[in-house]
Amino acid sequence: MRQTPFRPVLSKVPVVLTSLLVTGVLALSACKGGGEAAANGKDDPKKKGPEAIPVEVAQASRRAVAASYAGTAPLEARAEAQVIAKVSGVALQVLVEEGQYVHAGQTLVRLDSARTALVAAQSAAQMRKLEANYARSRQLAEQKLMSANDIDQLRYDLENARAANNAANLELAYANVTAPISGVIASRSIKAGNFVQINTPIMRIVDVSRLEAVLNVPERELATLKAGLPVQLAVDALPGKSFTGKVDRVSPVVDSGSGTFRVVCAFADGNALRPGMFGRIRIDYDQRADALVVPRAALLEDEADPAVFVVRNKKSARVPVKLGYMDGEWAEVRSGIQQGEQVVIAGKAALRDGTEVQVIGQPGAKAESAAPATATAQR
Repeated sequence: MRQTPFRPVLSKVPVVLTSLLVTGVLALSACKGGGEAAANGKDDPKKKGPEAIPVEVAQASRRAVAASYAGTAPLEARAEAQVIAKVSGVALQVLVEEGQYVHAGQTLVRLDSARTALVAAQSAAQMRKLEANYARSRQLAEQKLMSANDIDQLRYDLENARAANNAANLELAYANVTAPISGVIASRSIKAGNFVQINTPIMRIVDVSRLEAVLNVPERELATLKAGLPVQLAVDALPGKSFTGKVDRVSPVVDSGSGTFRVVCAFADGNALRPGMFGRIRIDYDQRADALVVPRAALLEDEADPAVFVVRNKKSARVPVKLGYMDGEWAEVRSGIQQGEQVVIAGKAALRDGTEVQVIGQPGAKAESAAPATATAQR
């Protein structure tokens, strides 16, 4: 019987041991490298510091500011009149159209006045008759041929006839309807041939040469707003244009119900402005030529005391400030910050006192943001 030769397997043991030894060395090296990386804080995200908050800033600077009161009110014509027919009659002629400028006393409408002319002529004849009778009676009175009582009666009759004649002539004059004021015909409600009733409005005249706006101002402004102060006006119908005026008069009485008083602003530019336009009005009552200001966007909202965030050493610092005048988009700072300091105008909602910030738009910030990308590309 042939026996199979014995082949020991111990020859494979060194290979297995060698493989296990290499694997252990690599694992130890990996652990050591991981420990060093963790010690350096490069690959462990838990060891990273907080990321900087990107913000936009503006410098505190000096400029002229004005203290002002702003309000809104519709423009009104200072003078406006309804043209009313004082007598009845058929409109024979309508001499003006809507939009036409007329002068005070100008004839607008001519009414049929034939009957009124006859009444005036009749009263004139009666007056002349009594004038002649009164003249003869005075001669008779000088000759003692007429009593004083009869003379007085003739004089009273003559005065009555004169009054009647004047009334008839006045009615005749009313047949020509005239403009009570100078201005523009805003509306016309009759045409030639229409019958016009007495005391009926037939036209409306508006004086656009001077317009007014009435503001109801809180009583706390009573000591600051005076007549003669300059006024700036902007209207929605004419965007981009500004008009100047002045405070014409200030009511000395405060309404107890609303706690306001009336301020009337006058504007003389009648070429562009029209009654009924909605105006945004600003009254400047004080000015400072060299005031320290910051954008109003830098002021912290929902704060009991005014404050701003200032960037110092790449960190935000909440600084209380004392405010002065508010002029449009600018806020005057009386104390708290210095000229040239950077205040946060965008991104302040995510800030706290001491938060690390990254100012957007500065050359340093751009270089820092570009550095990690360069390092990554090199690796």
